[in-house]
Amino acid sequence: MSIDDPAITPFLMFEGAATQAMDFYVSLFDDGEIISVTPHQGEHTGVQLAEFRVAGQRLLCSDSFVKHAFTFTPSLSLFVRCKDDAELTRLHAALSEGGQELMPPSNYGFSTRFAWVNDRFGVSWQLNLA
Repeated sequence: MSIDDPAITPFLMFEGAATQAMDFYVSLFDDGEIISVTPHQGEHTGVQLAEFRVAGQRLLCSDSFVKHAFTFTPSLSLFVRCKDDAELTRLHAALSEGGQELMPPSNYGFSTRFAWVNDRFGVSWQLNLA
């Protein structure tokens, strides 16, 4: 690890959808990029470990070949500071498609415009326009 590496990096665990999720997320942001992908070897398929960047944030992800009794929860979410209303509207439409809207875009008093969604992969996103 170099001095420029963050001490804490969000890590998303999927059960077979890591590649699709990464491709979707990097398509939403101008600086989105997949940095590295290590596939599972042997009998297991999918992503053993991958690193990608969206909105200046590095994230790690993997596909677990072990089925778990848990998944993502909105109690931990990715918070996006949107540069303008057009970006918030675009991200809200894309992320909520096939997902679940937790709070529709509105002025909730703490922000001029805010929305909260779970995307189709179950990852929770807070979209904020200050």
